[in-house]
Amino acid sequence: MGTFREDFLWGGAVAANQFEGAWNVDGKGASVSDMCTNGSHTVPKRLTTKIEEGTLYPSHEAIDFYHHYEEDIALFAEMGFKVFRTSINWTRIFPTGMEKEPNEAGLAFYDKVFDCCKKHGIEPLVTISHYELPYALVEKYNGWEGRELIEYFMNYCKAIFARYEGKVKYWLTFNEINAGTMPLGAVLSTGTVKGYSGPVNEVPDKPQERFQALHHQFLASALAVKYAHDNYPEYKLGNMICFVTSYPATCNPADIIANQEHMREVNWYCSDVQVRGEYPAYAKSIWDKHGITIKMEPGDDKILKEGAVDFYTFSYYMSNIISSDPKADKGDGNLIAGGRNPYLEASDWGWQIDPQGLRYTLNEIYDRYRIPLMVVENGLGARDEIEADGSINDDYRIDYLRKHISEMREAVKDGVDLLGYTPWGCIDLVSASTGEMAKRYGFIYVEKYDDGTGTLARRKKKSFDWYKQVIASNGEDL
Repeated sequence: MGTFREDFLWGGAVAANQFEGAWNVDGKGASVSDMCTNGSHTVPKRLTTKIEEGTLYPSHEAIDFYHHYEEDIALFAEMGFKVFRTSINWTRIFPTGMEKEPNEAGLAFYDKVFDCCKKHGIEPLVTISHYELPYALVEKYNGWEGRELIEYFMNYCKAIFARYEGKVKYWLTFNEINAGTMPLGAVLSTGTVKGYSGPVNEVPDKPQERFQALHHQFLASALAVKYAHDNYPEYKLGNMICFVTSYPATCNPADIIANQEHMREVNWYCSDVQVRGEYPAYAKSIWDKHGITIKMEPGDDKILKEGAVDFYTFSYYMSNIISSDPKADKGDGNLIAGGRNPYLEASDWGWQIDPQGLRYTLNEIYDRYRIPLMVVENGLGARDEIEADGSINDDYRIDYLRKHISEMREAVKDGVDLLGYTPWGCIDLVSASTGEMAKRYGFIYVEKYDDGTGTLARRKKKSFDWYKQVIASNGEDL
């Protein structure tokens, strides 16, 4: 008997806006991601209000999965994938988000992708909204701040639920929905950036807009879950949280309280609503702290209660530490500002590597909610070099993943009900945080570079065969 369940879903994860390309092909409209320029570890990407001539927008071609999907899915199948986490570009189905009828060419593309998965025995895990909000909805409604988006989202959900019946069973409503609890999250997750043009790390923070937008996303998610349950009982709907585990900087009780407040606002606020179907008791203290008044309508509580998700998924890349001292070092690498942990190493991009934190996190989430879990993003962004013989020896990636899978195994022994594991960027793609190609995650190298050049040729890294043996052994041979 192995540690992981016999039907454990091994696979990989990507996002449409980061790897599909073909940004304006076959009727597709512009999304928020399509308005983001390239960037780097030191130069932030920019959000523009119009397409600038001569400026590089990485999502426009990305790695062109749109024209390489058969080749790429065949490579995933060669590794033994049981599941492939991908997303649907909302603007490929409804170019502005406001059309009454879907774009047939967009629907047909995903038919081909899901049929190709089925041919290879791979189960699609589909994120409905993964940082690709139609930009037209930002211009008209300031993104999810407008309650009107709920109806447009449901129109989108109904179209794809009906079209892909029998092809897709597992759905996630919003990718990393809790990004909206953070200032930078307003750019991609909620779209509350109307009229803003400039570096994404300088977006003016408007907590009232962000948290109001989150309320509308909670309602949209709940309505999608209930609609699926009522009309497609075979569908399973999950949430998706960007989980950045944090620890108190010291055993000073003030640090303990500061960390508890941080964990509540950043990691628990959204999932408490989506899993328990109601706002947590501490929500009011968060609203009061930020001067927020959530506008609710009669019946909103009932919608949230009836739309609780079936399973919980999350991304896990790092951890950080929280101090009550306002002068404490905030660090500059992690997704969420926090102090440097002296016990941990860091990636090339400054993200602190904490495999044991994944075991701790899995136990904390499962103890809190007692519903099945899935790790749907985890991985190491690094600079990969092609050797003279054409090989790519990414032992650092193998080491990172091996340690995290080992800790997942310990969490399962602890009693956690873990459904699957889809490491992030199973094929190289555009980095969401920096807008660059140099930050590579994949088992498959794509010859595409930060200046927009490259043949788009695919080649296997050393980690490709390593992950293949991990899957074949159901996680026993690491």
